[in-house]
Amino acid sequence: MLKTKIAVFVSGGGTNLQALIDAQKAGTLKSGEITLVLASNDTAYALTRAEQNQIPSVVVKRKEFATQLEYEEQLKAVLTEHNIDLIILAGFMSILSENFTAAYPKRIINIHPSLIPSFCGKGYYGLKVHEAALAYGVKVTGATVHYVNEIPDGGEILLQKAVAVEEGDTPEILQRRVMEQAEWILLPQAAEMVSQQLQKG
Repeated sequence: MLKTKIAVFVSGGGTNLQALIDAQKAGTLKSGEITLVLASNDTAYALTRAEQNQIPSVVVKRKEFATQLEYEEQLKAVLTEHNIDLIILAGFMSILSENFTAAYPKRIINIHPSLIPSFCGKGYYGLKVHEAALAYGVKVTGATVHYVNEIPDGGEILLQKAVAVEEGDTPEILQRRVMEQAEWILLPQAAEMVSQQLQKG
């Protein structure tokens, strides 16, 4: 059985990329294979992770293109060149427009560090999500894997996992717990699930 070819889009440290790589090595991600890491900047530590695991990588910077359209056409060209079936956004900080997302219906998934529809949408990313959860006083947060469409965090939900907010949590402590207890578990699960679906076609 040919594996679903996965491109992981990254902008930073790549901890979710590492979770996917680990799942692939462990055999829990078996229907798909990471064949490309695409970074929005050349200083992303995720590129080092890709190199350490012999995964081809490419850097495509938004600021090197005059328009969003040109940028997205370049992204599409790279994906076509690598015969990519599934795109996983793993801490990817560049916004993708409908021009791009509509070209890959149910072929782009994202992980968001809250239980959507809470603390999501425009402006909610990284630590800001956890700061908002703590400011609001919620007792439970978590992570969500969803399909990506033109609305930030607006696509169909695939998987969710709840994580307890504990007394004395800082945004950083909460972020780490959500990663360990939810993100790093959910994202490989979703990658396997969607890879299987794409194989069935």
